[in-house]
Amino acid sequence: MADRSRRARRPRSIRARATSGAAIVVLVALVVGAVAFVGVLRGSLTAGVRTAAEQTLDRLAGRVEADGPAAVRAEGDDVLAQLQDGSGRVLARAEDSPDTALAAAEESRYRHDGERWFLVADDVEMPDGTEGVLVVGMPLEDADAAVQTVSVLLVVAVPVVVALMSLVTWFVVGRALRPVDRMRREVDDVEGTNLHARVAEPGSGDEVDRLATTMNRMLARLEASQQAQQRFVSDASHELRSPLATIRQHAEVARAHPEVTGTADLAAVVLDEGARLQDLVESLLLLTRVDERGRDRDRAVDLDDLVFAEGSRSRSAGSAAVRVDVSGVAPARVGGDDRLLARVVRNLVDNAVRHAASTVTVTLGGVGRDAVLSVDDDGPGIPERDRQRVFDRFVRLDEGRARDAGGSGLGLAIVDAVVRAHGGSVALSTAPTGGARFTVRFPLLHD
Repeated sequence: MADRSRRARRPRSIRARATSGAAIVVLVALVVGAVAFVGVLRGSLTAGVRTAAEQTLDRLAGRVEADGPAAVRAEGDDVLAQLQDGSGRVLARAEDSPDTALAAAEESRYRHDGERWFLVADDVEMPDGTEGVLVVGMPLEDADAAVQTVSVLLVVAVPVVVALMSLVTWFVVGRALRPVDRMRREVDDVEGTNLHARVAEPGSGDEVDRLATTMNRMLARLEASQQAQQRFVSDASHELRSPLATIRQHAEVARAHPEVTGTADLAAVVLDEGARLQDLVESLLLLTRVDERGRDRDRAVDLDDLVFAEGSRSRSAGSAAVRVDVSGVAPARVGGDDRLLARVVRNLVDNAVRHAASTVTVTLGGVGRDAVLSVDDDGPGIPERDRQRVFDRFVRLDEGRARDAGGSGLGLAIVDAVVRAHGGSVALSTAPTGGARFTVRFPLLHD
């Protein structure tokens, strides 16, 4: 309850916090400055009175040494003056000076007739040869009056300055935060159905303008992500619907015309379409999990071992028409998930084998700080206009639309996603044999 009450009393708006904070800082600074100024002023005025008292003392001491005690009695009424003997007895005094002996210390304060006086004293020698002590006092009234006047002015001026500063701060901060509040209302109105909306940029070039620019870039990314997700869901739904429709169609034909479609034919269709459906679902799940791969799962992976293993798998698959050449593979160690990296190599090799005429060439080596993997085929190649599009999900070029040739259209999308998740890059160009060359770069892992 106590914490809740403290939070309730604490100002919530930035405008109020900035104004109160500035007011407190300025108030403290002005109070400290005012106290210091009054102290310096009092010291300066007191030093002036001291100087006047010492000058009067020197003047009167000269007269006493020449004329004796009579010089003290002739002193004016705006000065306290006493001549004392060695035992402190008053020998002579000015008209307004008290009868009692004044303090014969070198410097002291004395209150007489409701006023404060500054006293100075010195030894003097009178004409008859005897020694005495001359005490002279100067009034501190003017100095005290000046200090009091300045103190009153400061007591009035400090709150006025703090109040004016608070009003200025309240106005300036409110004006500065007005675009932020407007942006807050605009962003609050953005929903999933209007991600195309943008906040107005002030164009002032300051922090608020940069905040508006950043928020618009964020909204643009959210809109692009939503559009990509919608396209992905639409394409995935279509791709998943296709094998299910094929299985259902053949099952309906087999039930309606058992003499046309036998159990063996139906089983073959179900197995083929089921395998395709399983591969499609696994690919979708893999794409979903790639972004969840944490860097703490990374470990040293010998990329050359994955390439050699994929070459052996391709040869054992029994494709007599296409040869996979891995003679140009050199050792290269990278950091990452070995299962995902193996999937990258397999998808690239399978894609190359699917389009090659006779040979797929795989090379691997270190270039600078990167491990560079290249997969070439001697097939028809990929037109330059489609080289970026092939990495999109569910994209199959016209010549690869056939189900047995083009796959699901997720293989290269998986390659691109996994490579980017490992801090690498993938590019498509023309191989020396005229086919397609896929070049993948990963940061080398140094021991």
